[in-house]
Amino acid sequence: MRIEEFPTDIRPRLIPAHAGRMVYRCLGCGAQFSIEELLYVCPECRQVLMIEDLATERLRQTPGSLWRRIFDFRRMLNLPALKGIYRYHEFIGPVVPLEAVVYLGEGHTPLVAANRVLRDQIGVEFYFKNDGQNPSASFKDRGMASALSYINAKILRGDLEELLAVCASTGDTSAAAALYGAYLAPRIKSAVLLPHKKVTPQQLGQPLGSGAAVFEIPGVFDDCMKVVESLSEEYPVALLNSKNAWRILGQESFSYEIAQDLEYDVSRTAVVVPIGNAGNITALMSGFLKFYEAGIIKSLPKILGVQSEHADPVHRYYLEPDAAKRRFVPVTVKPSTAQAAMIGNPVSMPRVIHLVERYNQSAGRQRVFFAAVSEQEIMDWQLTANRNGHIACTHGGESLAGLSAARRRGIVGAEEVAVLDSTAHALKFSMFQEMYFENRFPPEYRICPRPELVNRPAFVRPADLDALPAPGAPLQGEEFQRFVRRTAEEIAARLNLKKRQPTAGPTGPTKGS
Repeated sequence: MRIEEFPTDIRPRLIPAHAGRMVYRCLGCGAQFSIEELLYVCPECRQVLMIEDLATERLRQTPGSLWRRIFDFRRMLNLPALKGIYRYHEFIGPVVPLEAVVYLGEGHTPLVAANRVLRDQIGVEFYFKNDGQNPSASFKDRGMASALSYINAKILRGDLEELLAVCASTGDTSAAAALYGAYLAPRIKSAVLLPHKKVTPQQLGQPLGSGAAVFEIPGVFDDCMKVVESLSEEYPVALLNSKNAWRILGQESFSYEIAQDLEYDVSRTAVVVPIGNAGNITALMSGFLKFYEAGIIKSLPKILGVQSEHADPVHRYYLEPDAAKRRFVPVTVKPSTAQAAMIGNPVSMPRVIHLVERYNQSAGRQRVFFAAVSEQEIMDWQLTANRNGHIACTHGGESLAGLSAARRRGIVGAEEVAVLDSTAHALKFSMFQEMYFENRFPPEYRICPRPELVNRPAFVRPADLDALPAPGAPLQGEEFQRFVRRTAEEIAARLNLKKRQPTAGPTGPTKGS
């Protein structure tokens, strides 16, 4: 739709004009720093940073009702820079000029409603938000679009000649970083660190295909993260993990999209997300708070963070009801099918603690909850969801297991509507489905396949056939017809199909017609 076809009062607001005054804010000492330098921790106290817009008062001067109209009309624009996460430009990265925005098709992933069978099993209406439909097939593209757009802006301004971008990953981050880095080649080169043999073959193939330098090291994600942190402190590289506050800004788009898709009424909504490095739940809380403070939404939705029992440091922290007595203790992770969430010392934990307090205070009651689920529940619910028309990854199964637990505990009521984050595409984690169907999970997973969820291919070869087709040697004539007929009969027998009854032939004209 062309600009001149929009209502006259909306036209001036369709193309973002808010420039913003963004700074890094330390969550430890409260100091602020210029965004001109790429910072990942506070230079003074080494605590993590958040990016803060000092000009947010200008955002509040626009009524929430007008913001809603702006975003709804922007949906109809054909400008690529505003098609993705930067539809919400004023709230995500107002300092990024539109010509610097890197858009590869990320954002605005669909809300897919659970069918009646699945809804009745859980006892509440819910949707999967399928972030596996992002370009690199995971939610990490949201953060990379933000981080790389800002870096691209610095390149276009002449502040950077070229840059090596590095990240630690359990798979999805490396795929996204390599993809978005490749788009800005040759100015950007990518290097990713993966825990050896802890990444699925599909995920390993993605950064290799995008041309990144891929390094596998012993240990788990937390070990990779320490190496990457050392690189970013000692060498001139850009860190692209969620320790990078620009990543968090991009992932806030997840909350903005939910609000918009639910017509900005989230009063009866519960949003369920898996927790890995804790960047996603950080962004979710931050995004909803921004929309709430700007008057775009009138209430804050419930948020449920879910972890596997094999990697649940955040859940354990919040088991202590007295905030004054809580102490964060990293955990030693065990193998998990929710592989991307297999993190025992989340980088964004200080952000979580800060935002949970702010979120609950703003809501005037507890609105953020946590749950831990078993590996068995993760796999069972993932397969159950996909048996009912979804493409949930194991982390989507983790979210659904968390929603089931929340229903049992009364955290989510039958009258509410839940939105579940399926963070990646199911095909990225298909190896775990195969392991389930073939009953070959190692004992430490503690997963026993349920027979009704197991599905295996069946080889059909009628015993009375001597001649069979083969590559380069097709059957001909009667031999081929017999092969087709006997194979069809065998399949029909296994499916308990009954032959069609002959239908009556065409009738002639009736008398007097």
